[in-house]
Amino acid sequence: MFDIKIGTLIGAKNSLDTIPVLNPKGFESYELTFGLNEVNEMNFEEFGKKLREVRGESVIGALGYYRNPIASEEDRAEVIRLIENAHYFDCDTVGVFAGGDPTLKHFEDNIPIFKKVWEPIVKLAESKGVKIGFENCAGFNNIACLPYMWERMFDAIDSPNLGLEWEPAHALGALRDPIPELRTWAKKVVHLHGKDGTNCKDIIAKYGINGLVPWHYDRTPGFGDTNWADVFTILLYNGFKGSCDIEGYHDLVHFDDMEWTGQLTGLEYLKRCRGGTEYFFGPEKERGYQGNRREKLGL
Repeated sequence: MFDIKIGTLIGAKNSLDTIPVLNPKGFESYELTFGLNEVNEMNFEEFGKKLREVRGESVIGALGYYRNPIASEEDRAEVIRLIENAHYFDCDTVGVFAGGDPTLKHFEDNIPIFKKVWEPIVKLAESKGVKIGFENCAGFNNIACLPYMWERMFDAIDSPNLGLEWEPAHALGALRDPIPELRTWAKKVVHLHGKDGTNCKDIIAKYGINGLVPWHYDRTPGFGDTNWADVFTILLYNGFKGSCDIEGYHDLVHFDDMEWTGQLTGLEYLKRCRGGTEYFFGPEKERGYQGNRREKLGL
């Protein structure tokens, strides 16, 4: 089967109703997102049983909680509880913001407190077989938004269970090229957000990036600047096996009544870019001369 499953982000509290509607449309994976107190209030064992009844062959690609674990003990406790209960979802990945102390002047100043806060959480994740993925979203509640910070963070805590929840939109929004960025960091990617972006070069050329005219827009994959065939090629070549879940509700024009039509278009586009929309094993004697793909790619 395909080594990368394609799906979408949905709210955990609505997932029992949402997944049966989306499964027939070909969504293969779901990241379940949690808001404040939703983790603390959930009976994971009971909810996990109900979820297995509705999700069929689809998988839970990640559990997401996007607040500030460095600044908030409450947020820290929510992340810990997600890690402790991820097995009820048959899920081994938790997506988060790294957090940040808003009183500090520079991102680098957060490294000592980052290590203090996250080291025991990472040890817990290791003991539970759970991977933690820091989303590369910009903002001071998430110091994991810049490649130079990734170097410092992964030097501070060296663990195979600590990585990135990556998407090209955040690189584009910072005027970085996402493809060489991904090529450098592919082995640390544990989960993908399917969100792209468009940089309007004509607007940048005329007004610059500090004017009153917007120059960057988030887009659903297939409508933005990124060639996702390149994204998946780099990831597969580096042994990635997991999920890419579309992060909707951001597109410039395909939202509201066009949200799910746009996501369906993105779903088909991403499936083609990952290698196909339909898995076909084919005649085993006609496989060519390249040898065992999974062995060569480390899958």
